[in-house]
Amino acid sequence: MASMEENFPRGGIQKKPAEGKTRKPKSERDNLFDVQHEEKSQKRKRSQKDQEKQKRFKADKTVKADVKDNIMKIGPLTVEALSEGMLLLGCIKEVSDYELAISLPNGLSGFVPVTQISDAYSKLLTKQVAQGEVPEELNSLPDMFSPGTLVRCAVTSIEKSDDGRRSVKLSIDPKKVNKGLNSTALTAGMLLSGSVLSVEDHGYLIDIGVTGTHAFLPHQKAKNYIKAVKKGPDLKIGENLNCLIVEVKNEGRVVCLSIDRSEVAASIATERQNWTLSNLLPGLVVKARVQKVAPLGMKLTFLSYFTGIVDFMHIDPEKSMSYSPDQVVKACVLSVHPTSRAVRLTLRPPFLHAGGAPRQLPAQRMGAVLEEATVKAFYKQFGAIFELDDGTLAFARLKHLSKTRKSFKPEAFKEGCKHKCRIIAYSLMDEMCIVSLKHQIIEARFLQYQDIHTGDVVQGKVHSLKPIGMQVKVADGIRGLVPSLHLSDVILKQPEKKYNIGDEVKCRVLECNPEGKKLILTLKKSLVQSKLPVLSNYEDAKPGLITHGFVVCAREFGCIVKFYNDVKGLVPKNELGSEPISCPDKVFYEGQVLKVMVLKCEPQQERLLLSFRLSSKPGPEDKWKCTPKEKQEVKYQIGEIVDVRILKKKDNGLEVSILEDEDNVVAWIPMLHLSDFVDMSKLLWHCLQEGDVLPRVMYLSDKGEHIILSRKSAVISAVQEEKVVRSFSEIQPGMLLTGYVRNVMPFGVFVEFPFGVTGLAPKVSMSDKFVTDTKDHFVVGQTVIAKVMSIDEEKQRVLLNLKVSECSSGDSAAESFGLLNQYFKELKEIRDLLRRGEPSICELVPGKRVHLVVQDVREDGSALFSGSPVTGLTVTATRYHLGDKNIAPGEKRKALVLHVDALTSEVYVSLREEVLKQRPKRRLRENSQHSAVVQHITEHFAIASLLETGQLAAVPIACHFNDTFRFDSEKLRVGQKISATLKAVKENNHGVLLAVQGPAKKNVFVRVRNESETALEEMVPAVKHSLSPGDVVTGTVKSVKPTHVTVAIDDKLTGSIHASRILDEVPIGSIPTSALKAGQKVTARVIGGRDVNTHRCLPITHPHFTQSIPELSIRPSEQEGEFTAMLNLKEESSLKQLGLYNVGQTVTCFVKKYNMLKNWLEVEVTPGIRGRVPHLLLSLNTKVLKHPEKNFKNGQAISATVTGTDATERNLCLSLTGIQSLEQDTISVGMIRKVIPHVGLTIALPGGKTGKVSIFHLNDTYTDNPLGNFKVGKIVRCYILSNENGKIQLSLRQSRLNPKINSKVEDIEITSIKDVKKGQLVRGYVKSITPSGIFFGLSTSLLGRILFQNVSPYFVQKHSLYEKYLPEGKLLTAKVLGVNRKQKHIELSLLPEDTGMPSVLPESLGLPQYGAEEEKREADYEEKSEQPKLKTKRRRGNDESGQEAKPKKRKICPADENDSGIEVYYREEEENDQEEEAAKKKSMVRKPGEAPRLQVSVGFTWEEDNAMDIPVLDQKEESSESEEEEDMQFKLKKRTKKEKELEKQKKEKELCKVEAALMDPSRQPQSADDFDRLVLGSPNSSILWLQYMAFHLQATEIEKARAVAERALKTICFREEQEKLNVWVALLNLENMYGTEETLMKVFERAVQYNEPLKVFQHLCDIYASSEKYKQAEELYHTMLKRFRQEKSVWLKYASFLLKQGQAEATHRLLERALKALPTKEHVDVISRFAQLEFHSGDTEHAKALFESTLSSYPKRTDIWSIYMDIMIKHGSQKEVRDIFERVIHLSLAPKKMKFFFKRYLDYEKKFGTEESVLAVKRAALEYVETKSSLADT
Repeated sequence: MASMEENFPRGGIQKKPAEGKTRKPKSERDNLFDVQHEEKSQKRKRSQKDQEKQKRFKADKTVKADVKDNIMKIGPLTVEALSEGMLLLGCIKEVSDYELAISLPNGLSGFVPVTQISDAYSKLLTKQVAQGEVPEELNSLPDMFSPGTLVRCAVTSIEKSDDGRRSVKLSIDPKKVNKGLNSTALTAGMLLSGSVLSVEDHGYLIDIGVTGTHAFLPHQKAKNYIKAVKKGPDLKIGENLNCLIVEVKNEGRVVCLSIDRSEVAASIATERQNWTLSNLLPGLVVKARVQKVAPLGMKLTFLSYFTGIVDFMHIDPEKSMSYSPDQVVKACVLSVHPTSRAVRLTLRPPFLHAGGAPRQLPAQRMGAVLEEATVKAFYKQFGAIFELDDGTLAFARLKHLSKTRKSFKPEAFKEGCKHKCRIIAYSLMDEMCIVSLKHQIIEARFLQYQDIHTGDVVQGKVHSLKPIGMQVKVADGIRGLVPSLHLSDVILKQPEKKYNIGDEVKCRVLECNPEGKKLILTLKKSLVQSKLPVLSNYEDAKPGLITHGFVVCAREFGCIVKFYNDVKGLVPKNELGSEPISCPDKVFYEGQVLKVMVLKCEPQQERLLLSFRLSSKPGPEDKWKCTPKEKQEVKYQIGEIVDVRILKKKDNGLEVSILEDEDNVVAWIPMLHLSDFVDMSKLLWHCLQEGDVLPRVMYLSDKGEHIILSRKSAVISAVQEEKVVRSFSEIQPGMLLTGYVRNVMPFGVFVEFPFGVTGLAPKVSMSDKFVTDTKDHFVVGQTVIAKVMSIDEEKQRVLLNLKVSECSSGDSAAESFGLLNQYFKELKEIRDLLRRGEPSICELVPGKRVHLVVQDVREDGSALFSGSPVTGLTVTATRYHLGDKNIAPGEKRKALVLHVDALTSEVYVSLREEVLKQRPKRRLRENSQHSAVVQHITEHFAIASLLETGQLAAVPIACHFNDTFRFDSEKLRVGQKISATLKAVKENNHGVLLAVQGPAKKNVFVRVRNESETALEEMVPAVKHSLSPGDVVTGTVKSVKPTHVTVAIDDKLTGSIHASRILDEVPIGSIPTSALKAGQKVTARVIGGRDVNTHRCLPITHPHFTQSIPELSIRPSEQEGEFTAMLNLKEESSLKQLGLYNVGQTVTCFVKKYNMLKNWLEVEVTPGIRGRVPHLLLSLNTKVLKHPEKNFKNGQAISATVTGTDATERNLCLSLTGIQSLEQDTISVGMIRKVIPHVGLTIALPGGKTGKVSIFHLNDTYTDNPLGNFKVGKIVRCYILSNENGKIQLSLRQSRLNPKINSKVEDIEITSIKDVKKGQLVRGYVKSITPSGIFFGLSTSLLGRILFQNVSPYFVQKHSLYEKYLPEGKLLTAKVLGVNRKQKHIELSLLPEDTGMPSVLPESLGLPQYGAEEEKREADYEEKSEQPKLKTKRRRGNDESGQEAKPKKRKICPADENDSGIEVYYREEEENDQEEEAAKKKSMVRKPGEAPRLQVSVGFTWEEDNAMDIPVLDQKEESSESEEEEDMQFKLKKRTKKEKELEKQKKEKELCKVEAALMDPSRQPQSADDFDRLVLGSPNSSILWLQYMAFHLQATEIEKARAVAERALKTICFREEQEKLNVWVALLNLENMYGTEETLMKVFERAVQYNEPLKVFQHLCDIYASSEKYKQAEELYHTMLKRFRQEKSVWLKYASFLLKQGQAEATHRLLERALKALPTKEHVDVISRFAQLEFHSGDTEHAKALFESTLSSYPKRTDIWSIYMDIMIKHGSQKEVRDIFERVIHLSLAPKKMKFFFKRYLDYEKKFGTEESVLAVKRAALEYVETKSSLADT
């Protein structure tokens, strides 16, 4: 805030002492005044009364009158005398952000709120609030005002608080201060207050608060003041100034001002300035004449006819005795009363020059106790003036002269008397100390906040209780806060019960901040009474120090403990106690006071390492180093899925490393956590080897040494589905939780759940069966599902129930099948592992028939076998399984494998006839029931053979995880006949069918409720009643269920109101039952009854109605007596009512629940009629179908269409999407049932129908893996192409499903041969490879053929090569060579010159090509003479060439109309020359006018140069060339031999020239042909293609450049991803420069499809930025942040972009967003990279702060230290760099890392330092080595 000179410039020399003193004492003075307000006012009231009493006993009347006169007029100013609008001169005591504390005359004080500075400043504040940003021109109050500055104030209000104190609110707004002035009254020489309104070119506009007047301050008149103030180069808006009017123009409409200090100081108010009592201002210096001198002061006259008062505190102390009437003195106006116009003045010297400043009190004097202070004067009503030991004067109010009024003795205060006193405040406006003689104040420990020190024990009184804590009054004006955490040693829920307002409490100071008047206390007895040292700064924390601290945070990594003054440290996990503590948050609580020992402290970094193990002595520093373990613990969260590599196999588990952390983090998987099944865990452990990778393992917890991981699928799925509790507080009775047995004790079982919650299942709650021994029922590590019975919050105990009857869902068949399915799924994984080491055991699956040799027959009748298929295995058949056969060792027998135990390498076989007998396999249906015979029993399942088919089925033994014990009588036996229901009818890899035990086995635990039942309050008992139809009853709502409400009619009788019987018109989507609340009274009409036994609805005419539950209605229409048809029916059962509903009818029904197992929505239409809505008929929106259970609330009213009744005729079949017709060209929804590789999908449609989707109808763009995105169970929208004869063909193409979108169709639908045209490029999938060529699928019904010579330019001997490079289902582009519509034949080509794509067979195979240019040329000349003769003879048929050639000697490719014109032959050594010649001649015979056929021997390879010279020709060019060739041939006949020879030589020469030119390496391509030649030679070189594009762009041929780019994209091999990307980027650049936004977007969308999307996005951002399209770049970055929020590079790239734009603030906000989006492990790196970017392009200070905060959190990250050093060496000063090095070399790191840093430090000092600094580094290194070696020795 502007220093005092702004108002009262005082010469430059006085500034320094004032400035030097202002800061320290401000708060000391200030709060003491605050304290004394009340005391002053009370004192003055009393003193006046006392004075009046004394007057009565005075004899001398004149004295009495005089005294009275003095009191009335001359006494000091009191707070009661202040009134609104009064003008005062004040001095700023203290400045804060929101107010100015002002010292007023006579020890009063007030405050100016931030809103009362000036109008201009208030507008800026309003703007800040509206915009949310600080305007540039807005400065804070501390920037504009300085303590010690004099200001004119106007009183705006005086508020009285509850405790009697008055608070004086002031304003320094010129409009309020100069209220009395108008423009006509302004004259030159006037001194008044002004406030800066705005900064202009030549000066400042000043607000002087006078309407109609513009005040201007030129720069010239302000510069001296600005220099003296030293608050910046300009005045600030809102700054308060003391302005002198220099010139008045236009009758006061314009005034010119000066704030020059010398001019202001010299100013004096005169009569000429026309001052009046209404506009007189405080602060004016006047010449005055003494009128009257009195004991309490004097009266003066000034400005001719004004009268004013000077009280005794404002008489100049130097001249106090020498004033006489009529003496002329200089005075300063102190205050002007608005109504009485009483003026007060001061004669004190600092005020006699405008802009002066009062003296300050040295800080050390505040609170000083003075042994002898001499009384200078005593004023009965007010107090006494003392002279202090340093000669200064002090004032003591009457109240402070004695302990009580009665004990006050006036005679003790005669002049010269000496007293002991204490300075308690200082009044700036009076330049006096305020003292007190009260004994308790002199002896008080604390007078102000500065007197209180951290750790002090203080007494206080409870002042108030608030939610954040308790306020305690320590002394007058000193209050402290006891936070809620510190109210007691334990957390208090209701502190008001322990503490009452006014209670005396003993506290200890935790923290004291005098500047902010902040005092934090604690009431924890253990801290208050502690005799241990107080730790209030990091420097005092010496290793080995033991003290008390309190826990503020307990987490997995340890505890954070706090001491005094916010000093805090970490107790790592390994230091929490002598025994390892797995969950610190369970052992320690917030606020707990504990003794701790300091292990290590780093004061600079404010890092403190502590221990709760007080006995252990601090060892070497290394011991307390953060291990990698501590870092890794924070890194992973419970439930996170990771992949691991096995490091070591141990007896009880596996030591693994987490792959994501590059194997740095070591973890532990206990053996029993490898599977949900105990024996499977052992088997998996047995099969795994060191080095194997285990996928999808879950982070479970952290105990002791290792991270614990789990592979239990039930536990993993529970965590992923959020069916877990994360803390004790979340547990609710009745919850079902998945966990695992932690310990089995005689009294019960301890079960642990994820997130560390543990509970006990007592013996009685363990099983539905009687428990004799707990160990018979459960084993440690077993997966269980537990139901929470009860919780004890105080002891944090949970009681569980493991009874199957309580924990199962009720569908035992589904649960037992789920277990069996999971078991075999895990078994399959183990089989895959076994294939590596023991492939023989994997070949043996149950059901396989094997030939074995009997090895031995044991005594018990069982036999051992051996044989080639079972080498190394023990093969056994029990006596039962030998059947009736007598066998002897050595015999060969046929046997059937029943079970293979991989763990023990045992195989169980059977020789029984009924098992071995081959029977025709019948098609089995799911859920069909069969009789079966148990053949073998394992721990988890039994193998049974079906009687009808002989197939083996696995039947689960347990129906639930908890179903582990059965009595002998319940156990299955081999040979027992059971009923089995098939659940999986395919044998798959297991060799067995999967089934569950059928109806023969009763579910003894849970009664499964029929769907038609309604649970009426867990079944209301039947009560006899006499209700009859239509009766009106009144009852109370007992409970509200989603579809019905239970009503208590009287004590015993309960009725039910169905959801359909509440409203006449039910709004769809509403829940009618929610309208009723429990306890509500209702009046209802009886409409029917519900049978207690069947729970079915009965009409009211039913004879046994009296034994049923009344069904009620509260529908308004039915209460009036209109009965619905349902009530008059006389049928016994409501089932027949289903017949009333017709197909297509719309009904309103109410959601009961979504059945997850059956995948249908169960609804209730009326109390007796229920319905089902199959999954696919719930909605046409795939999002709803994905999570139907979330989209339908129980009890919700929905509108459905009747589609029929179900098979049992007990339920209506309903649809929410109308009746699905599945007609052609309609759109429906379906669920994928089957994915058939290379063919397509089978989709289940509504109404039980199925449809097929061809591979060609999956997408508008074919992909390499078209079925990759489709999984069984996925919901899709489908377009019905055709529905004929029950066969439905579907399409999933977007162009069919959303025709309005006009999405680009890259691969159009080919429905018939008419859609295929010659020369067209088509894409499709390879179907098969046959001897006659490759068959290529173009659509569902259309195939094309590719002859082998049209597949690639290379000759292939082995067709297996084609199968390798052209597997079935490979996506290719082909060119149509010919279409035969009659025979429906399509001939295609895959040759690169036809398709523009790379050859399907790679060049790297080194295969021979079909033809060579040179041979072609030679053949031309040799055959010219023969051509005319053979023209008509030649035929290229398979038959001719086949007859002429000998197959063994020569192979010729079959030729037809699509022949490529190239023939291939190869020699065999035994071939004779004649045969060769014949073959050669035969192959040279051509059709008339045909190009010569090229011949290639197998041993021939092309030269690279030759390959360069073959041009790729368009079809048009080829045809024209062939015509020219025919003309040439005709001319050749007529030429002579000589002419031919010359022609030949000429051609040779020309050819040589061309070749020489082409061979020149320095030659640059000059034409498009040159580029064509180059790109043919290097088709995959993006540089050549880009040069080719640039060549066209130079000639501004944009379209040609585009065409080149498109050609490049087709030509470059798909494996060359980077090369292709280069071309895409060039194309994007081209479109950006020459195209439109639309064309650019189209290219961009294509580029994203064909490349890695992130790279394309980044390139386009760079293109936008380089072409200065910043808006588009910004938008694209926002898209990227949504799409690639997990990509660190995107955030960094955007940050770099923002910094280049100069948007530093936006970058800071971006960093916060990045840290929220990115995983925790990336944070350090990201912050570091942001900081680096800030160094280069942004705010270096912010960058340093980022680095510092990161390193304070991760001091051991040497990589970050290195980066910070490098950057600081570049950008920072040498001091900063050295500071960093000094910090680093004092870190506790590994010696190797420390060596690196010392070396760097040394190198730096050698380069930039002196010899001394180099030696200092060496000494430090030596010290480090010595300390390390000494530690090692100890």
